[in-house]
Amino acid sequence: MSALFFVLGIPLLGGLALALYGHRLWARDVNVAFSLGTFIAACFLTKHIIDHGPELLWDQQFYIDPLNVFLVTLTAFVSLTTAIFSRPYMRVEQDHGKMTPPRMRLYHSMYQLFSFTMLLGFTTNNLGIIWVAMEAATLTTVLLVSVYRTSASLEAAWKYFILCGVGIAQALFGTILLYMAADKVLGAEHATLLWTSLNDVKGQLDPTIITLAFVFLLIGYGTKVGLVPLHSWLPDAHAEGPTPVSAVLSGLLLNVAMYAVLRCKVLTDGALGTQMAGQLMMGFGLLSVTVAAFFLSRQKDVKRMFSYSSIEHMGLITFAFGMGSPLANFAGLLHMTVHSLVKSAIFFTVGHATQKAGTQVMSEIRGLIKVNPTVGWGLMLGVMAILGMPPFGVFASEFLILTTAMREQPWAAPFLFLALGVAFASILARVLPMVFGDTTLKPLAHPPALLPVFLHLALALILGLYIPPYLSGWYVQAAAMLGG
Repeated sequence: MSALFFVLGIPLLGGLALALYGHRLWARDVNVAFSLGTFIAACFLTKHIIDHGPELLWDQQFYIDPLNVFLVTLTAFVSLTTAIFSRPYMRVEQDHGKMTPPRMRLYHSMYQLFSFTMLLGFTTNNLGIIWVAMEAATLTTVLLVSVYRTSASLEAAWKYFILCGVGIAQALFGTILLYMAADKVLGAEHATLLWTSLNDVKGQLDPTIITLAFVFLLIGYGTKVGLVPLHSWLPDAHAEGPTPVSAVLSGLLLNVAMYAVLRCKVLTDGALGTQMAGQLMMGFGLLSVTVAAFFLSRQKDVKRMFSYSSIEHMGLITFAFGMGSPLANFAGLLHMTVHSLVKSAIFFTVGHATQKAGTQVMSEIRGLIKVNPTVGWGLMLGVMAILGMPPFGVFASEFLILTTAMREQPWAAPFLFLALGVAFASILARVLPMVFGDTTLKPLAHPPALLPVFLHLALALILGLYIPPYLSGWYVQAAAMLGG
């Protein structure tokens, strides 16, 4: 039996089981156990693909190749570490009265179903199922964002639901257009949305239809990526939902949406033979980086600030993939990986910090290093990593993106440097007092889960110093495939 069965089956079963028993005290441990099982299954799947190459499964509806196999493992890993982090975090939230037993049941069940939707989106070969997975992800995250049932969280959830609902409707229209293009080439009896089939005949697809399809797909999935001006749901969702939800939104959901865009870009490049898709992505990416950097400098809420940081980094990734050269694609994939690791680690420390202070307003959070040195240093190191300080992996990926831009798209380099400089100064100026200032904060009632924080930062450090050959090989293969 394929490891993929367990990769998808374990979180689905976990969601159903926790829908019944997620309110029990031991549900936090069961949530971690299901996430651990998913991660182990993902590791077995990755090893199988490394040893035997790309694989079509289950009547060609699922396809595992160098582009998605390590992203599956990354998703399962971040889901596991976030589940570990959420154990003490949710205990404190229960003590504060924010999480009742019914809310705990909703949180745990939706957490596992969210993981299932992410893994389904990554592994399916059917572009229609990718759309279904993204829609299901919207529904699960709406419930996760609104779990506190405050007026602000409900408003954020409705905003997220409406904006992403409109966005995903655009993606559906783009998917229908892809089907129309496939129907003309493959015939009615063979017309399909299987990506592998479309990739085989991409040079024969109608350029006009494909152009329209990509525009709608980019707008649709770009909404989920958080590209400006389609981003306004993301800061609210981060600020009002539980911090574990913020971690998986930044670390996982944005990656899946970007993956869907990349699959469509390969088809578009093959059909058109031009750089239209890449130029659109560079435009949206550069706009996102620049706007997010300046909005970031005006934030007072710590989670909103880091949500704009996520928009900035996803813009940078989009720009890298838009350039489309093997080196730019390599840099984009590396940046996706390290951003997921570092940003989720930052949200872990921010979660503990806001619980200590009882607020998310940065001016009221001071002296973390005196209250809990590990939380303080975790936040400081995470911020240094996300700002691109060497020797962390973000420095390596940003360096590659910037040098590639200077060589291939020199007109864009000044905008990138300006935006990254503004983001650097803004975040550092706000985080330093949070970590090193005078404080009256009290220690938390339950010890924070800091293993995930330092594990993520250690991996980001390793990727900055040395990329293992098998991982480097994946980046190279995936980058070459994205280049058409």
